Amino acid sequence: MAVSVRDVAALAGVSVGTVSNVLNRPEKVAPATVERVQGAIGELGFVRNDAARQLRAGRSSTLAMVVLDVANPFFTDVARGAEERAAEDGLTVLLGNSDDQAEREALYLEQFEQQRVRGVLITPVAEDMPLLRQLRERGTPVVLVDREVGDRTFSSVAVDDVAGGRLAVEHLLDGGRRRIAYVGGPVGTRQVIDRLSGARRAVAAVDGASLETVETRALTVHQGREAGEAIAGRDRADRPDAIFAANDLLAIGVLQGLQRSGVDVPTEVALIGYDDIDFVQSTVVPLSSIKQPAHLIGRTAVELLLQDAASTGAAPEQVVFDPELVARESTQTT
Repeated sequence: MAVSVRDVAALAGVSVGTVSNVLNRPEKVAPATVERVQGAIGELGFVRNDAARQLRAGRSSTLAMVVLDVANPFFTDVARGAEERAAEDGLTVLLGNSDDQAEREALYLEQFEQQRVRGVLITPVAEDMPLLRQLRERGTPVVLVDREVGDRTFSSVAVDDVAGGRLAVEHLLDGGRRRIAYVGGPVGTRQVIDRLSGARRAVAAVDGASLETVETRALTVHQGREAGEAIAGRDRADRPDAIFAANDLLAIGVLQGLQRSGVDVPTEVALIGYDDIDFVQSTVVPLSSIKQPAHLIGRTAVELLLQDAASTGAAPEQVVFDPELVARESTQTT
């Protein structure tokens, strides 16, 4: 049976109110009494019910975060940045993985609201976000992570993915490549759409350059490997001479698929990814990538959430970081 505050009070020979003060406002209690109450807590193994305390206070010390794919090191780094910033204010972060599924996302949002979290950080599955709007209308602040919203009704923090896509393909074109393939999907994912848009702009600016799209079912190593093997299976004249993968997990898989099929990277096909996760530096051929400041994105998202929670009527704020090219061996032929 759980030990109660009354049990602690009885053993310490004090009132329930005194135990409450020791737990919440120890400076108001005589040192000898604090010591006696703490001794009783230790002897009984009492654990305070923070959920109930926060419910009474109407203020939680917990933030919630929902990401598309917790297996993606990019989102892991974002979450670490968020946790670091939250800890500076004595807050903790609960992490949920939607796995890019609307049903799982909705379940997490329902559970987090029931737990009275102070706010929600989320990379939403879909562009239409009625559940997030309802959540906010009921008093829970929401900040979008790695996503912008067209009508600017939510605070958000993201990277300019259109610029990133353009930067990636410009790098390939500057290296003399002209037949570019964009590997990514599902095509309805905002990041995939924006990076493709940037790639198209880069190709449109160069005479003789072309761009094809190779859609994948997910942004995973396995899907990238399948795409790489399919590309390698074409006649050499029909293959692209460069590939831009929508994220680094895909790029790692593409590299594996090409190499297993005997296609040399970068001599025959140059390859660049997106996110600049740690693993791309350690592949057989170190991969070029477009860097996102994942850790900073997480920290900034918490900053925006705390601002939203502390203010009423303030206009949502959108923070957009610039991407950065990191060139490695996978795009260099000399």
